[in-house]
Amino acid sequence: MMSFFLLIILAYSFVILAVLFHIDLKERILPNRYVLQYFFAGFAFHIVSGFNLNSFPDIIIAAFCSIALLSVIRAIGNKLYHTDTLGMGDIKLIGAASIWLGSDYIFLAITLGALAGVFHGLGIVIYRRFKAKEIISLGGFSLPAGPGFIIGIIICTILKFHTFI
Repeated sequence: MMSFFLLIILAYSFVILAVLFHIDLKERILPNRYVLQYFFAGFAFHIVSGFNLNSFPDIIIAAFCSIALLSVIRAIGNKLYHTDTLGMGDIKLIGAASIWLGSDYIFLAITLGALAGVFHGLGIVIYRRFKAKEIISLGGFSLPAGPGFIIGIIICTILKFHTFI
């Protein structure tokens, strides 16, 4: 019976991630209400599982370290480019994902998410160059980071929890 509840919570988390993906692509924002739902779903998942998959100290350390890492990257990027280079919603999303993934997968999720973002950006540039015949200046080019991070989170969630899927 416990596995059924864990599966329901896991499925709900994928729905939340899909909603966040769609909203960030359209509006370039990750609303707190959905990020918080994802956070609480992760916490509920671990409570129901008795913290058998991630210990409580591990998820706290993972959240602290991943938030700190992205905050430093954001500060450096903002200083260099004089604009917001990474939104606070992206940082909060990674913090919430840390609750799900723990220290063993969160940094892989960040890396895969950044790589997905690079491919997303290249796809847009190539499409605009060859299909729409636009020349894009990469100096002013930006795209939301959330969708890339969500792809990384989903991949790592599947890797970590594949026994429930």
